Amino acid sequence: MGTHIKNATQIKCAGNKPKIINEFIGLVNSNSTDVSIARMDSPSGWIEPAQTPDFDEYTLVLAGEVHVTTPDGRFIIRAGEAFIAEKGTRVQYSTPGPDG
Repeated sequence: MGTHIKNATQIKCAGNKPKIINEFIGLVNSNSTDVSIARMDSPSGWIEPAQTPDFDEYTLVLAGEVHVTTPDGRFIIRAGEAFIAEKGTRVQYSTPGPDG
């Protein structure tokens, strides 16, 4: 069986500035509990509170860069690169401004 998903659902976001998350596959848009696939657009200077997801979280950067902070350190993920935060890892994401 297959599922055709024609539209994403916009998800309300946490953080200090408005950002847009459009979920294609996940709990909200397709009732999928084991994976979420969404496109996120965040403004320069955005930062969210740290979280500890109950699932593996995959980040693929299409443009710009995302800063990821975990107990193992701070990572800068640039366009064309990806990052995996494993289930149970405390992680914080941000898209800093030009001054870093």
